[in-house]
Amino acid sequence: MPANRQGSFRLFRIAGIDVSIHWSWFLVAAYELQYRKSDYSSPAWNVAEYLTLFGIVLLHEFGHALACRQTGGKSDHITLWPLGGIAYVQPPPRPGAVLWSIAAGPLVNVFLVPAFIGIHYALLQAGMLTDAPDLRRYLHMVALINLGLLIFNILPVYPLDGGQILRALLWFVIGRSKSLLAACSIGVIGCIAIIGCAIHLQSIWLGIIAVFVLQQCWIGFKQAKALSQMEKLPKHDGFACPECGEPPRQGEFWICKCGARFDMFATNGVCPQCHAQHDKTVCTNCGQPSEFGKWKVAP
Repeated sequence: MPANRQGSFRLFRIAGIDVSIHWSWFLVAAYELQYRKSDYSSPAWNVAEYLTLFGIVLLHEFGHALACRQTGGKSDHITLWPLGGIAYVQPPPRPGAVLWSIAAGPLVNVFLVPAFIGIHYALLQAGMLTDAPDLRRYLHMVALINLGLLIFNILPVYPLDGGQILRALLWFVIGRSKSLLAACSIGVIGCIAIIGCAIHLQSIWLGIIAVFVLQQCWIGFKQAKALSQMEKLPKHDGFACPECGEPPRQGEFWICKCGARFDMFATNGVCPQCHAQHDKTVCTNCGQPSEFGKWKVAP
């Protein structure tokens, strides 16, 4: 789930991926630990349960990040916050790459389901749960948390993983911009359902999630509109992005340091206002920077 990096600080780095946590995570953790302190005989079990939740969410986000790298994309940062986490992934602009990058997160939770069941069964057979109500409740709650995260994330509501998976599947059929528009439209319907559940259950957290989903759907609508307008523009012959292979669109999409907007490929990288030569350019399709001279001739 998308989150803002502002207000977060770095915890550690694994496999070239920085892991940060938002300050509000600790605030919500303190509230949850205080609110549910009567669930266990010792607050240490509440801490263990919340730290396990931290680990489950982190594994989920690493699933996204590592899968994105498998597709040739880039991912070097994960941020955790009270409503979940976000792996900042940049898969290649292909539906298959996007689909795998998103689906790998929920698949981590799928694999954790039998793992938790196996641990619970092994301890039960060993007789370790008979006189250990705290341990029994801890294992039960951890399994429920993982299952709850899995079910919630695969709901076909954009920008949840399920909504993004739906968007990637639709991308194969109706294209990039129309698939995003369709996913956001379904996301608004899902948002209405979440609002109804929040009112019925009197849950402030579901209300916050509903507001977040609605905000992201609106951003998605604007992105879909921009993509649709971009797709209608003619392409430059003789050039193709060395990262994604897409020819650049014709239009003044590049901005020089002097502030002038110009068409990079109509002027061979030279700003028409200050005559500065640009050795690097950013692809309007995948957003990746590359040397201007490496833009190969399109077939």
